[in-house]
Amino acid sequence: MITHSEGPQAPRLKDVAAAAGVSVKTVSNVVTGAVPVSEKTRTRVQQAIDALGYRPNATARQLRTGRSGVIALAFPELPSPYFAELALEVIAAARRHGCTVLMDDTGGDPDAELRIASGLGNPMIDGVILSPLGLDQAGLLAREHRIPLVLLGEADLGPVADRVHIDNVSAARDVTRHLIDQGYRRIAAIGWQDPSPRATALQRLQGYSEALQAAGRPVDHELLPPVNAYFRPDGAAAMRRLLTLPERPDAVFCFNDLLALGAMRAAHEAGLSIPGDIALAGFDDVQEAEYAIPSLTTVAPDKRKIAELAVNCLLERAAGGHTGPSRLMTPGYRVVVRESSRLR
Repeated sequence: MITHSEGPQAPRLKDVAAAAGVSVKTVSNVVTGAVPVSEKTRTRVQQAIDALGYRPNATARQLRTGRSGVIALAFPELPSPYFAELALEVIAAARRHGCTVLMDDTGGDPDAELRIASGLGNPMIDGVILSPLGLDQAGLLAREHRIPLVLLGEADLGPVADRVHIDNVSAARDVTRHLIDQGYRRIAAIGWQDPSPRATALQRLQGYSEALQAAGRPVDHELLPPVNAYFRPDGAAAMRRLLTLPERPDAVFCFNDLLALGAMRAAHEAGLSIPGDIALAGFDDVQEAEYAIPSLTTVAPDKRKIAELAVNCLLERAAGGHTGPSRLMTPGYRVVVRESSRLR
């Protein structure tokens, strides 16, 4: 007679609970995000999940809870290092809840963003995390499928969805103040967009302007070369324009790190030393900023916290744990001072 061995049994919720020293319900809350648990308990449960190799059964979970454990994530510029790094943090945060992330790049197209915000018409998607660029409030209100939605970034579309963003005005003010405190006198900014500025440009320009005004300095529009986009070539072109001025700046705040890296290249091509002849600061703290020569001073948003807040908020909505008004969550940031501005 031939017998069939079923092999070792896959770990179950109760096995994880026993290993972590908590109840099965607590493990379920960690996996599903249905009820918030303390960070200490979440860490202990996650360690037990990792040690045992526990994997939630998506089919069984959907039959039991009506949820699939699949969420969608969409950015307007996925090749951007900032969005790529943030995407990895979102995936890691979702994985801690036993969830899978489907990713898309909208290119900032409002129709694509609306399709994502509506869940792609896919009943298997529990909710969406979206960084909108072209979508407006009217479009968002018109979406057909009102699945749980969390918005990321500067765009304020009103109280139509939960939103996670850092205080861009304060962050831009702080990094500009750092340049002022270092003794730089003629501080330019690269990142303004004309005639249709993004929320990013508006908020970071406001913080830059407030820092100058607090130091008793006027905002010189000659020092605000406009850009079309926030990539390296745009930063290089803007820096070249600044270097043609009769009196060039001695420091430049760029509204993201890619602009700063492009500006750095243009300064090197012009034979200038950084920060000896001109200082630079950016925004986003992408990995490339740390390894540039010289390393780049920048604003570092707490990407891990942004991801955790977005995922936790989304899963709480999906599980019916929060049905109240939309929430605005503001994680922190820090100014990371590196070689590109550290002179005086």
